[in-house]
Amino acid sequence: MIFLTRRATFSASHYYWNDAWSAERNAQAFGRCANRNSHGHNYTLEVTVAGEPDPVTGFVVDLKWLKDVIEREVLSAYDHRHLNLEAPEFAAGKLLPTTENIAIAAWNRLQPAVTDAGGARLSRIRVYETSDIFAEYRGERGEL
Repeated sequence: MIFLTRRATFSASHYYWNDAWSAERNAQAFGRCANRNSHGHNYTLEVTVAGEPDPVTGFVVDLKWLKDVIEREVLSAYDHRHLNLEAPEFAAGKLLPTTENIAIAAWNRLQPAVTDAGGARLSRIRVYETSDIFAEYRGERGEL
């Protein structure tokens, strides 16, 4: 089994806010991240697929194909976007756009395309919010 990882970057803004809570409770729970004017990050996304290399091409998956899938399914939805306002999974009343939830959402966006391609499986999603903070998801939880 070979694990192949493709890395991509995107920039996005977000804030953390629970509408069921008061402004004071949001501020207490989320600190400066509760600022409704938002703040941004330059995220790094790592997508790892697993499989056996094709005996003819030597590829687990075609790297250009994987780049295109990441662009279509994740980057086009998140890059230079306000996640709370422009990504459906993070709309009001849904998931908070934490690094953890971004990793799960990216998995959910990529899983069907990778599965449909056959021959490889999605193994891991890693999202770096900063150089020293990242979340990793391996599909253990059900879809959100």
